[in-house]
Amino acid sequence: MATDGKEIIVGGVAMVGLVLLFALSYGGRKLSAEGAGGDYSVLAAFNRIDGLFEGDDVRLGGIRIGAVGALSLDENYRAVVSLEITKDVKLPTDSSAAIHTDGLFGNKYIVLEPGGEETFLQPGEAIVFTQDAMIVGELLELIISQGKARKKEQQRKAGSNPLAAGKQ
Repeated sequence: MATDGKEIIVGGVAMVGLVLLFALSYGGRKLSAEGAGGDYSVLAAFNRIDGLFEGDDVRLGGIRIGAVGALSLDENYRAVVSLEITKDVKLPTDSSAAIHTDGLFGNKYIVLEPGGEETFLQPGEAIVFTQDAMIVGELLELIISQGKARKKEQQRKAGSNPLAAGKQ
């Protein structure tokens, strides 16, 4: 009976440890997103941001330079994303922002491409050039419909060519 009590205690401690591990990993992500003071915020408006959430990465040249902040809608029903950028990174005013995905079904993140202007975005200003998120389902649907159209075209050509019809 004493070993049952020990097993229950060990199991309980293990469960508490796992819960703390998950809480710290999630909380650490939020802390790093809200992170070190002195970061500045710029805005970017997109038509679609499907799958993008607060705390997701903002990258430049593959390096994380910030995090996605608040998400909202403007008066034209476009998604406005606040980008919290590390204070050390200065972005030219003609920079662009695009939403990318890690792998086929991975997390979304924002990729910034610096422009060539010599003036820099100030806190609260907006990135004008943006590219929306690609929706995987829509992309697959487009590929399938193009394949079907190509197959119908090949069948139509084969039906009008008696030599091609005899080969099948």
